[in-house]
Amino acid sequence: MANKFERQTSLYDKGTGMNIQPLLDASLAVKAHVATLIPAFAVGAWLIFFSRKGSPWHRKLGVAYLALMTTTAFITLFIHIKAPASPFFGFSLTHLFVPFTLFMVYRAVATLRTGNIKGHAVAMRGLFIGALVINGLNIVFFRAGITHDVLFPATRAVLPH
Repeated sequence: MANKFERQTSLYDKGTGMNIQPLLDASLAVKAHVATLIPAFAVGAWLIFFSRKGSPWHRKLGVAYLALMTTTAFITLFIHIKAPASPFFGFSLTHLFVPFTLFMVYRAVATLRTGNIKGHAVAMRGLFIGALVINGLNIVFFRAGITHDVLFPATRAVLPH
């Protein structure tokens, strides 16, 4: 029997390419999470790195980005794969990014409404880097789970579930 640090590779493609089957087999909450997360990452990256700040498109896409991030955060509350037996209602340490995300969305809107453009930019960069980049790198490369299994089906994650 495999120990807790080894994956059951028999369920997945042993090739080196990507395998989307773990995502297709996932719960509706996981699929909805991915469906909001991927466009949020793309829109957020465009807003931060390529858009003309303050333009009508920047404002409209900014609203869409914050809506996607808020939706993603709330959907995350229904995902309990990492720690189903956790004494904290099935939440894992990754769920700490939910209040972080909601606070940063609030800060992005609040600073903008007061005319603090620099504070808005800091909040938006913090939201993107913290919730998407840092958490994403952790989930993809270091933690065992669906995302890791989709992108790296033939390898073990650094940390177990």
